[in-house]
Amino acid sequence: MKKSSSASLTDPGQNKAEQNLDSAAVNESDSDYSKSAGMDRVDAINQIFAEFEFAYHNQFHKAFADPDSLVIAKKYWLSSLENYSPQQIVHAAKHIIRSNDYLPSIAAIVTACESGLDLFGLPSARQAYIEACSANSPRNQYPWSHQAVYRAGQATGWFLLSSEPESRSFPLFEYHYSLICKKVMKGEKLDTEQPTPITQKIEEPLEPEELHRRIAKMRKELGL
Repeated sequence: MKKSSSASLTDPGQNKAEQNLDSAAVNESDSDYSKSAGMDRVDAINQIFAEFEFAYHNQFHKAFADPDSLVIAKKYWLSSLENYSPQQIVHAAKHIIRSNDYLPSIAAIVTACESGLDLFGLPSARQAYIEACSANSPRNQYPWSHQAVYRAGQATGWFLLSSEPESRSFPLFEYHYSLICKKVMKGEKLDTEQPTPITQKIEEPLEPEELHRRIAKMRKELGL
């Protein structure tokens, strides 16, 4: 697979150097992802296939017996992983290589990409939920572990988080948090919010009827 727009992703006859894992890449530590910050998805796919070849040599060459099948596979993986950042893809592949004796499927990489929150400084959904429920007011000035936690709490509703049992509030928070985390992992910037003086903004609790209406609507959207 080549990055040049003039070359097809399915062109056979790749240079061996493009397929083999560079020794420096093999020794790249999990904490040193700043080095790969400038790569694109084509780079990421080439890198993880090179690492798969190194880690699963016999399985790899059995699965991709000729250059044509390898290039087609790379193109398919590229299209299947288009919703994830290059760093996510590389991080997921490294995690699987450390824990799996068999050549992974695309589904396994997708699962690893979805769970790789730590790469982006994001707490788990459970940790984020506990933080959101215990944060003091004014919440827009609270020292959040990540802005995504604040945004998820804001989307869920602070009054709902403080008044509803976990069995109701956590699924709603988790839903909003997962959407926001996906934005972060795609490299999207979360809007920053300037602190508003307390005297200019007073949060008023919703009326019970309105609160239950909103909860019912969210539960319907989530299929709960």
